[in-house]
Amino acid sequence: MLTSFWHWYVIIITVATILACFWLLRWTKGVSNRDEEGGGTGTTGHVWDEDLVELNNPLPRWWLQLFYITIAFAFIYLALFGGLGNIGGVLGWTQEGQYETEMKTASEAQEAIFARYRQMDNESLITDADANATGQRLFANSCAMCHGSDARGARSFPNLTDSDWLYGDGFDTVMQTISNGRAGVMPVMVAGLDDSAIAELVVYVQSLSGSQINADMAAKGKKNFDILCVACHGADGSGNQALGAPRLNDDIWLYGGEPETITKTITEGRNGNMPAHKDLLSEDRRRLIAAYVLSLSK
Repeated sequence: MLTSFWHWYVIIITVATILACFWLLRWTKGVSNRDEEGGGTGTTGHVWDEDLVELNNPLPRWWLQLFYITIAFAFIYLALFGGLGNIGGVLGWTQEGQYETEMKTASEAQEAIFARYRQMDNESLITDADANATGQRLFANSCAMCHGSDARGARSFPNLTDSDWLYGDGFDTVMQTISNGRAGVMPVMVAGLDDSAIAELVVYVQSLSGSQINADMAAKGKKNFDILCVACHGADGSGNQALGAPRLNDDIWLYGGEPETITKTITEGRNGNMPAHKDLLSEDRRRLIAAYVLSLSK
């Protein structure tokens, strides 16, 4: 709702504008097409090419009447639908009410579709072609801006089409991710290491994924890895889905596997955020999206 100031501001500006249009029409209606002596044709005094004169004739009557009709329409519209600050129209129409009505109509139309999927178990939902088609459309509307239209993600956004899962690929787990979101944190754990030790740790992390590296540096880096990193990523770099700690012993990288990127991750940490959609999407829609996502990797 508008405050008292803006309430009157809107009323004054709206009414003044309509009345100004009315005054302008009345003024132009009185323009004479005669000169001061009462004869001939009135002009504006503008002449081009010696004899091309601009006349000063009033607007045609039919044209003026159309303008009067629009002014009358404006007042009728304001009376019926509102628009003068906080003053409502006699019909009681509001934008919020219109939105709620349209959403209710859409929900009733979609109920028959969702009712069918609601009766299906999770595994059947994953393999159902119609459910996946619907889930794909919902995914495109709610998830594609981060994970891409093909769900293959991008740097810092997980690829949902492979078999690598930060928190697990159980249906309930994916539903929890969609509903409540996730907050992934990679803390800075190397504050006490010098640049040489950090470089060795980076090389060892690369070695876990099968990259060609300096064996001596990797051996030195493993010592610090065993002290600082195994609690989350495991002794063999297999990760921990309970914590959302990614696997390091494959060739899948969320932020990139280049030495510079790994160094930044280790020295500055990472803060990933998957927003919660519980208040944005109904449970039926979340189930269809979860089923569609799981169908991509299975």
